[in-house]
Amino acid sequence: MMTLYSGTTCPFSQRCRIVLYEKGMDFQITDVDLFNKPEDLAVMNPYNRVPVLVERDLVLYESNIINEYIDDRFPHPQLMPADPVMRARARLFLYRFENELFCHVDTLEKGSPKTVEKARQIIRDNLTVIAPVFAKQKYMLGEEFSMLDVAIAPLLWRLEHYGIELPRQAAPLAKYAERLFSRPAFIDAMTPSEKVMRK
Repeated sequence: MMTLYSGTTCPFSQRCRIVLYEKGMDFQITDVDLFNKPEDLAVMNPYNRVPVLVERDLVLYESNIINEYIDDRFPHPQLMPADPVMRARARLFLYRFENELFCHVDTLEKGSPKTVEKARQIIRDNLTVIAPVFAKQKYMLGEEFSMLDVAIAPLLWRLEHYGIELPRQAAPLAKYAERLFSRPAFIDAMTPSEKVMRK
């Protein structure tokens, strides 16, 4: 059985929880108090961060690596594209999400007012740029829900919580976000602390 060590308010942990629920398999979630981390977390992950996935003698950290492993191990429904070209593109998107959006999460949660405002603006601008895509398609890669949607969903859920207001031209993105939030796996994967992040 897989065990996911997950932070109750951690967007990266939420990604892994979404994938586990999308797959509908047997797993266990161990909530980690981010302000009082258990000692064995640093043993499992040298960076002392969640999420961490443990399955027998395998220990994985980093949400995208964990999620690809779960996807390979339980291929239904498949969340990474089957085609090598599309899969490479998807990985590139995931890499860009980390470098253009999620790298600012730490600042939003712990930064000074000045750095927080700058982080908000960068995320707002980057999301506004991708918004038009959703006027033409349901999900990030077209009509099928994929790992890219999983990856970005926790950030979209937290926009209000982080004080990020999207401009009017980002309306297609807001509609797309609602589609993600209405998925049963998204709802089931949420912790009580995450549920209160949006009105």
